Amino acid sequence: MSTSSGDRKRKHPTQTISDLFTAQQKPKIATGPTSPTTKRSKLGTDKGEKDSKEKASEEKASEDKASEEKASEDKGSEEKGTPVGVENMYDFPRHNRKGEVVDLTKSPDKTANNNGGIRRPTFNPHSGAKRLVVKNLRARNTFDPQKYLEQEWAKLDKALDQIFKREDYTFSLEELYRGVENLCRQKHAKEVCEKLRKKCGGFLGGVVKVGLKERVGKKNVDVLSDALRQWAIWNDQLKVLHWIFCYMDRAYLLPRQESLHEMVTGLFRSMVFEDTQLNPKIVDGACDLIAADRLGEQFDRDMFSKAIKMFHEMQTYTMYFEPRMLGISQEYIMHWAEKACAEKSLADYVMSSSTLMRKELSRVEMFGLDNTTKRELLAQLEDHLIKRKQERLVNPDDIADLLEDNAVQDLDNLYKLLERRRLGNKLRPAFEKWIEETGTAIVFDEKEQENMVIKLLVLKKQLDAIWKVSFHRNDDLGHGLREAFEKFMNKTKKSSGTWNTDNNKPGEMIAKYVDMLLRGGAKAIPAQLSAISKQSAADEDDNEDAMVDEDSEVNNQLDQVLDLFRFVHGKAVFEAFYKKDLARRLLMGRSASADAERSMLARLKTECGAGFTANLEQMFKDIELGREEMASYRNILEERREKQVIDLSVNVLSASAWPTYPDIPVILPPQIKQAIDRFEAHYKSKHSGRKLDWKHALAHCQVKAKFPKGNKELVVSSFQAIVLLLFNGLEDNEKLSYDYLKQATGLPPAELARTLQSLACAKLRPLTKHPKGRDINPTDAFTINPTFSDPKYRIKINTVQLKETKEENKATHERVAQDRNYETQAAIVRILKARKRISHAELVAETIRVTRDRGTLDVGGIKRNIDRLIEKEFLEREDDGMYSYIA
Repeated sequence: MSTSSGDRKRKHPTQTISDLFTAQQKPKIATGPTSPTTKRSKLGTDKGEKDSKEKASEEKASEDKASEEKASEDKGSEEKGTPVGVENMYDFPRHNRKGEVVDLTKSPDKTANNNGGIRRPTFNPHSGAKRLVVKNLRARNTFDPQKYLEQEWAKLDKALDQIFKREDYTFSLEELYRGVENLCRQKHAKEVCEKLRKKCGGFLGGVVKVGLKERVGKKNVDVLSDALRQWAIWNDQLKVLHWIFCYMDRAYLLPRQESLHEMVTGLFRSMVFEDTQLNPKIVDGACDLIAADRLGEQFDRDMFSKAIKMFHEMQTYTMYFEPRMLGISQEYIMHWAEKACAEKSLADYVMSSSTLMRKELSRVEMFGLDNTTKRELLAQLEDHLIKRKQERLVNPDDIADLLEDNAVQDLDNLYKLLERRRLGNKLRPAFEKWIEETGTAIVFDEKEQENMVIKLLVLKKQLDAIWKVSFHRNDDLGHGLREAFEKFMNKTKKSSGTWNTDNNKPGEMIAKYVDMLLRGGAKAIPAQLSAISKQSAADEDDNEDAMVDEDSEVNNQLDQVLDLFRFVHGKAVFEAFYKKDLARRLLMGRSASADAERSMLARLKTECGAGFTANLEQMFKDIELGREEMASYRNILEERREKQVIDLSVNVLSASAWPTYPDIPVILPPQIKQAIDRFEAHYKSKHSGRKLDWKHALAHCQVKAKFPKGNKELVVSSFQAIVLLLFNGLEDNEKLSYDYLKQATGLPPAELARTLQSLACAKLRPLTKHPKGRDINPTDAFTINPTFSDPKYRIKINTVQLKETKEENKATHERVAQDRNYETQAAIVRILKARKRISHAELVAETIRVTRDRGTLDVGGIKRNIDRLIEKEFLEREDDGMYSYIA
């Protein structure tokens, strides 16, 4: 340390710092509290405080005096060259080098130096007045931590006894909290925690556990109830423990990844819940509550909810309750499924199973069971109720009963149940089997051939509704529905209905149903189909009062029929009958709507192609050309001013486009013969080289008749008109015999009998048959019916000849079968020309594939056509059994 006088060193004085401490009087220290956190109290009383102040002032005066004496001693020693003592470290010199006193608190004087300039005082930061202040040292602390621990734990132990005994509290929670805090600050937290653990364990293992074990002999639910009561009491006590030991929980347990709640909860779990006698009773008590609910008995929801909550809080749910509950549930579900499957019908079993699953899952949701429990329980339900009972759920006989009853809702429940395990597609075999069997029965029911299409449409509508509503538009089941329809719609059977041919009967009946729709319009739609169509339209419009106009209803029916038509492979049969019926409608003017006719033609063209409808379109063109031809003919007659006795209308048809009609001989009345000859001469003058063949069986006319009860206008066929004209000029009672009518008309017996039957034996009878009867005999005679009357002026006489006869039906079937043979032979030749050599099996399979759209023969029919081609030398059979084409 530098000194104030150059490089001279100061000597140590004889007085030391220890002498200064001993010179002072030590103050008395009052006794403080034993707690380390208690503040130190002031020294003495008020009077002692006053005495201490006086002593302090006296000590200060003595210190000042000593400082002055020391300064003088320093000065003397400085002059004598004695070293300065250590005490100079705590004091500042008040004199300069010349012995003058320097006042550092004043501004420096501007005194002139020896050279005549201003002399500035020198400043040394290490010099100046210094003062040593010595404070009293603290007295030694006499606090004993171990004694304090025992003292505080005695208070805590007493408080815990009151808490566990549920007595009135006589302690202060704040005081106990402070005590625990002080102990923790003194690093006694571990001892406090261990003492608390031991205290709680002793209480739980003693009073609580012994009390519960005394009730082990009672029911499981009673033991569970007692355990829940003790758990509730323990939770209430835990709150008080948490208030008292909160500081220990935060300061000691929490840094160690522990907590007071986990510690005391774990004690209850290990001491009480996991006891070998109590644990099964408590867990089975909760399971017994579930069993009571399953049996429909009284179910204590509050107790079960508290039990689940206790299992979660003690973290015993997954280890003890869940496995036990799932085991009991599996056994219950298994026995329930076996019993229900044996006793209930399929619909009842499905309904009961769905109800059981819904109830079990709702219990899981209601009481907040774990997702693992829900997942495992659902897996058990689906395994025992669905997967293991899959054979029963897809049993064809049971499903057939549901389909037969059109049980849409039951099928919906069944499909939803199977779809839980993605087994909805397993319904397809039974679904297809029922469709095929039902459809086959409809197709081959010879007694109900006329209603075949109606039944098929009802069946298709029913199955479509089941597929949409019950099966939720499942693609696989939808394919099965179409394949099943395709199978039975193309089954062939040689029967009287097909005249022992392989023709497809549905194709014929579809054509006739379309003919009925186009002839009668909306009025011809069967009542059951009309109701279904209206209901479907209402469902689509979401309006029960939705109105459907007639054109829309007819178009809707045509669309449904076309759906059936798509399943038919042998479209040649449909084409033949549709073409024949269309010709009748066009020639007889029987179509209800020209728009409906063209709409159906457009549908067929879209479905089958332009080649299929080429002849049909030509038929429409011939009718239009015939109308233009007649308009031109009438204009010529008007220009020539020739008067027509008969209003003649002629349709000139192309023979290649129209069906083939037989020529029926008939003797025409002179007036009609004259009018026909005149038109024929006119037509040949315009189209040279053409020949007209008159088909009188297709003609119809309007005849004005006078009856005793009034004049009428009769709409009849040409044959009926010829017969009626023979009665002109006869008396009312004059008879014409059957033989006379036969000679006068020239009609064959069959046609004459059919004509006379329509005039004399039908509902409207302009002629009277003698004797009366429904059959026409050669001995019969006929007269004008004098009592004939009708409220209408224009009357349409039903013509039997407009209806298809058995002979015509047979001829059509035979012609289609013959055409199919030709088409099959042509297909075989084309295949051989392309392949050159082919085996018998390959040839048969390829022939079926290429001819299926026109109607396929059976294997025997194909083999017969192969033999015919061999006879015609189109192909030959080689030694190895292969067929080869002969160029």
